Amino acid sequence: MQRRSLLKLGLVSGAVLALAGGAAVLLRPGLEQGRLSASARGLFASLGRAILQGTLPVDAQACSRALAGMVERIDALTANLPPAVQAELSQLLGLLCTTPGRLGLAGLAPAWADASEAQVQAALEGMRFSSLALRQQAYQALHEIVGGAYMSDESTWAALGYPGPLPL
Repeated sequence: MQRRSLLKLGLVSGAVLALAGGAAVLLRPGLEQGRLSASARGLFASLGRAILQGTLPVDAQACSRALAGMVERIDALTANLPPAVQAELSQLLGLLCTTPGRLGLAGLAPAWADASEAQVQAALEGMRFSSLALRQQAYQALHEIVGGAYMSDESTWAALGYPGPLPL
């Protein structure tokens, strides 16, 4: 194969993959009518396990309840975001919930639900310290959403050493 043919093949393949990825995001948005899709819920549960390591309850049932509550608070948050922010978040979540998007943006091969906590943490660290601003921004958004949603519940405050707001 000649170099010119190889370059053409690479460009055409890249364009096809970009179109397919864009179509997948349009067909599987991260938010459906302002609410988290099932795949986005799974994404945030996996992110919660990785980001909140050490602050989640040790008991498996309590941990599951804490993560489910966090996902519900994220769902309530997304429903109250302005439409433009909802659209951007939906694109990010839709992209991360597809295999090409997850590989390209997070560098994670297994699906979010199938990935170990260490794999998700490594993917997040890759995004955090990436030279691409887009990956860093995606990391910051996901980190802030997960941390804010989890720590906004009073039941988490004692484990974090936060006594709560001062009485007025």
